Amino acid sequence: MDALNWKILKCLQDNARQTNAAIGRKVGISSPAVSERIKKMEDIGIIEGYKTVVSSYKVGYELKAIITIRAFMGKLKPFLIKVKTFKEVLNCYRITGNENIVLEVMLKNQKHLEQFIDQLISYGETKTQIVLSNVIENAPITKNK
Repeated sequence: MDALNWKILKCLQDNARQTNAAIGRKVGISSPAVSERIKKMEDIGIIEGYKTVVSSYKVGYELKAIITIRAFMGKLKPFLIKVKTFKEVLNCYRITGNENIVLEVMLKNQKHLEQFIDQLISYGETKTQIVLSNVIENAPITKNK
């Protein structure tokens, strides 16, 4: 990874839909050179993919929560299978410490949250925090200086 590739990644993280020509103008190389560099970064797995980000709020999911779970004995592995079926889960992390799992979830409202927690409590002890706002959204990966 050279400095030019880092600049290209920054451009893509800012707006992955911009053209290679636009990126080239920003980083000082030709469109074909940008295309070649992006292709190489895709091929070796630095760029894993592109995605569409949907506004959960605008499609009716107005409540974001962080839920930690301290799994009951013997319930962690079954939970790790089950969690993949929950449409409400945006992210699921296995963590160290007193809790085993952190979930980031989007729900329609408080009633939906209650129903969701009811599904979780057979797997372990839950703690729920309601997200009020997002201070840093989709922070880009940057080259350490």
